[in-house]
Amino acid sequence: MKATLTVLGSGTSMGVPTLTCECAVCRSTDPHDKRTRPSVMVEYGGKVVLIDTTPDFYAQALRERITHLDAVFYTHSHADHILGIDDLRPLSYALKPNKLPLYARPDAAAFLRKMFSYIFEADYKFGGLAQLELKPIDGPVEVFGARFDPVPVIHGETQIYGYRFGSAAYLTDHSEIPEASMVQLEGLDVLFLDALRHKPHPTHSTVTNSLRIVERLKPKRAFFTHICHDLAHEATNSTLPPQVRLSYDGMKLEFEI
Repeated sequence: MKATLTVLGSGTSMGVPTLTCECAVCRSTDPHDKRTRPSVMVEYGGKVVLIDTTPDFYAQALRERITHLDAVFYTHSHADHILGIDDLRPLSYALKPNKLPLYARPDAAAFLRKMFSYIFEADYKFGGLAQLELKPIDGPVEVFGARFDPVPVIHGETQIYGYRFGSAAYLTDHSEIPEASMVQLEGLDVLFLDALRHKPHPTHSTVTNSLRIVERLKPKRAFFTHICHDLAHEATNSTLPPQVRLSYDGMKLEFEI
């Protein structure tokens, strides 16, 4: 089945431009250097699935004219991946009497339930609440005829999820990919990897490290995401192999799911 992936955001947790910064990338007029917080949208068979709801989700949804939504998968519970959850309200109302399913690791689901208790633990019901249902997962999930496989990765000292869906995989916020997860990532058409910058970081991959992963896994196409203001889009792409590119906000690509 054909699917379309849209990059809603390709930036790091502070976005690009970064507040207070006057570096060349933050002042760049290249639209590819404008990066909102990291998230993707997957469309197939008339269904729309998100991975993460960033603080920029409202603007991302307006930009991409998102008018309906069928499910959300969460990678982990850090602010730059979850704080757009309240903007799911109008999209969830269209599913009534059903609720919009949110899939997450058990620890991330517990965090979401606690942080957004006004949604999930409310002892009153009124029209303004998002209609959401948390679904903790620790293995593959079939959603509307497509299988989403959690891919455990290490983010600093924490294990979080990436996801493989068909011939594509989306991994963000990783400093290490365990060997068992590398096996899950074989035979891909499309692979998204964290590549924060060139300089080493304790919780994120670098361009060099992610290029090593690409060389080992040999996907047909690889895209880097969670990009900070150290990397100028065009200048960085000119140094990468032809099958590897920086992703950018609004980028769309097709694959088999």
